[in-house]
Amino acid sequence: MSWITKQNILIVGLGLMGGSYAKGLKRIGFHLMAIDKSEESIQFALENKIIDEGSAEADPEIIGKADVIVFALYPHVFADWVKKNQKYFKPGIKITDVTGVKSNVVYEIQDILRDDVEFIAAHPMAGREVYGVQNSDERMFYNANYIVTPTEKNTKDAIEWCKDLGRLLGFKNISVLSPKEHDDMIGFVSQLTHVIAVALMDCSDNTHLVDYTGDSFRDLTRIANINDKMWSELFLMNKEPLLKQMDSFINEMKELRSMLDKDDKAGLREKMKLSTKRRALFNKK
Repeated sequence: MSWITKQNILIVGLGLMGGSYAKGLKRIGFHLMAIDKSEESIQFALENKIIDEGSAEADPEIIGKADVIVFALYPHVFADWVKKNQKYFKPGIKITDVTGVKSNVVYEIQDILRDDVEFIAAHPMAGREVYGVQNSDERMFYNANYIVTPTEKNTKDAIEWCKDLGRLLGFKNISVLSPKEHDDMIGFVSQLTHVIAVALMDCSDNTHLVDYTGDSFRDLTRIANINDKMWSELFLMNKEPLLKQMDSFINEMKELRSMLDKDDKAGLREKMKLSTKRRALFNKK
């Protein structure tokens, strides 16, 4: 971790994730700056000492001071912001992100970047069902997973730097996947689970369910409290992998339905035994 000094770190996009990065890194001793279109978010972060400097505009002075930039923007905003403002970047800086899809983001950013700036992408596998810097909490990173998604354009130094960043923030397990491997995996473990939670909540209009349900339903639908703007964008940007995972899930549901319809108790038990065996791997983590 030789890069760790009193560097200036700029967070672009000061929401839940950007604010949590800022809190974690400032606690270590970095000088934290932030840019967000919401003046309210910037003022909250300044007043609560989450950041040292901030602006509701793309301030050339703040951008120019940054040694590291972390982007926590919606994917469709990310590339436009870089195009407009990379002229202010210090030569030789590294930039990273928190974006939930990679193939449709990483290559575009790397193609438009100056040659003296390196973008190494990452995905912190953590979150909460609340929004905004007001709800930021770096503790959600502790013991969570963190994925670095390099391409052939990335140097070994940048990959190690990005892994170190994850360790600094408290992530327990650091993995390295290609953008495609990441998107295939995320289509299953993250996006499909959100699809299922949304479908469960949408398939019944009984407004009294809350009076009858137990913890299992609450746990299963926790992520149905969803940021529709962000997640609809992520679904569409990862359309093919997600459709593949949805088809696989639908086929599994059909098989379970058929077993139930045919009173196939043995088949149902085998399915349950398999799910228990596979779920046990998560308990070990």
